[in-house]
Amino acid sequence: MPTRLRAGCLALLLLSGCALTRSPPSFPPPAAGHPAPGKPGTPAPGTPASPSEAIPVPPGEKPYTPPPKQFRLSSASQALVTQAHQQSGSGDYAGAAATLERALRIEPDNPLLWTELGRIRLGENNPAQAEAMGRKALALATGDPAAQSSAWHLIAESLRARGKNAEAAEADRRSGGATPHAS
Repeated sequence: MPTRLRAGCLALLLLSGCALTRSPPSFPPPAAGHPAPGKPGTPAPGTPASPSEAIPVPPGEKPYTPPPKQFRLSSASQALVTQAHQQSGSGDYAGAAATLERALRIEPDNPLLWTELGRIRLGENNPAQAEAMGRKALALATGDPAAQSSAWHLIAESLRARGKNAEAAEADRRSGGATPHAS
C-alpha cells in the first residue's frame, strides 16, 4: 500500500511538472496601427487607442471633466501656518519664516505653503524672494485655480513692490481679478 501511494504521488508530481512547462498562449496578429499586446504603447482595456477613437458622447450630454484639484494643508501644516501668522503679526518674520520652512519639510509640494512663505518674505521687505516663492507656488498649483490665483496675487504684489507696475498689472489680470493699486 505505501508503494502504491508513493507511485501515485510521483505520477502527480510528474503531471504537475508537465502542466508548468506549457507554452504561452498565442495571440492573433495586431490590427494595423495597433501595437501587439504587452508591448509599450498598448492602451489599457477599455481605453481608446487614439483620440480619434474617443468614446462618443450622446447628444445633449456634456463629456465628463474631472473637478478641479484643490490643495489643502494637513493638520500639522495648518497648525504651523497658524503659528507663523501669529509670529508675523507680532513682527517676528524670521521666526514665521522658520516655522513655515518646517511646514514645507512636511509638505514640500504644497503650493499653499510656498505662497504663505512668499507673503512672509514680502513682509520682510524682500519682494524678489517673494516673487520667487510665488512662481514656485504657481508651478506646483497645476489644476487648482484658487492656488494659482493666490500665487499670481503674490507675484503681482512683489512686482508692484519693486515698481514693476505693468508686469504687476499683467499678473493681476492672470490671477483672475485685477486689484486696483496706485502707481
